[in-house]
Amino acid sequence: MRASSSETGAGLPLDHRAGLVLEVGPVSQSFALPVLAEVTRSGFVESRHVGSAVALPADGTRAIAAGTPDRAVLPRSANKPLQAVGMLRAGLDVDDELLAVVAASHSGEDRHLALVRRLLAQAGLHEYDLRNPPDLPIGEQPRLRLLRSGGGPDRLHQNCSGKHAGMLATCVAAGWPTASYLDPQHPLQRRLRQTAEELAGEPVADTAVDGCGAPLFALSLTGLARAFGRLAAAEPTSPEGRVATAMRRYPEVVGGAGRDVTALLAGVPGLVAKDGAEGVYAAGLADGSGCAVKIEDGTARARVPVMVVLLRSLGCSGPALDDLASAPVLGGGAVVGEVRAVEFDTGRSPGTGSGGLTKSRLDFAAGARADGRADEE
Repeated sequence: MRASSSETGAGLPLDHRAGLVLEVGPVSQSFALPVLAEVTRSGFVESRHVGSAVALPADGTRAIAAGTPDRAVLPRSANKPLQAVGMLRAGLDVDDELLAVVAASHSGEDRHLALVRRLLAQAGLHEYDLRNPPDLPIGEQPRLRLLRSGGGPDRLHQNCSGKHAGMLATCVAAGWPTASYLDPQHPLQRRLRQTAEELAGEPVADTAVDGCGAPLFALSLTGLARAFGRLAAAEPTSPEGRVATAMRRYPEVVGGAGRDVTALLAGVPGLVAKDGAEGVYAAGLADGSGCAVKIEDGTARARVPVMVVLLRSLGCSGPALDDLASAPVLGGGAVVGEVRAVEFDTGRSPGTGSGGLTKSRLDFAAGARADGRADEE
């Protein structure tokens, strides 16, 4: 991948209208990506994050289309709710609390570990059946407690252990082999891929290997947003509706103490949301609308403020969004700046006066199209 920071492919200088040009793939294709968020310190814009984002109202139009939302990305753990639906379709039979941990990137808290153990035991399985890699908890306090007690990385504490336990339990329920459950050609993984394609309304563009070792299905942000909208609006007794209900009912299981995904699920009525590594976030609302973001450099700090803008564009409001709209930047222990999204609704970036994102069309570089897809060069 080659990036140019001096000018866009159309010859425009770098600014908020076109932040970065990427050339990807075996055939050179250039995408002008806009700045989605910026980091301020003592009145200076210290850093900028480019990426792509999309917000789809229930009628399927685009309230926001920034960057290249139709280009395939790796959703990482944002795929977990879709995979959980596939497991239910394949025969997984668990209560809502266990289903929430299947869809989780848990923090490694005691409750999370107990749920994973219960899920395994219910299927007649053990921790040594898990094939995810050993790791420390991603939650700071659980990680410190484990290390202070003399413990170390293991498969149970790794944040994807709930998903892996669910995959194993599904194999037991369906009569499929468990030892090879991570093979992309395993009947479980074929079923999960089919489910992801049906929910996203598009074929999986590629299959990679996720950090936890499971097959990872590449989708566009548009497809991911569509899938989350379908989850959030589904009939409660359907597999989609059951996953949505479990995540809403147990937000502290989906993430953990102090996690933004838990705050969003608990604070926004009707929301289904999931964070993913490398700057990915996706959400759906009970009316069938959905949104998704990918920060191109993979940083996590920019994705939440951008997600707040996307949710507000779909009509959400409230204290939870206000609390997450920006993140403090510290200097000497004091707040001296913030991480904040550009203002999608006004088309201006805070403090710059330069062009940004618009609600109905994409005009970040010469040749951009009204349907929100940047022209390929």
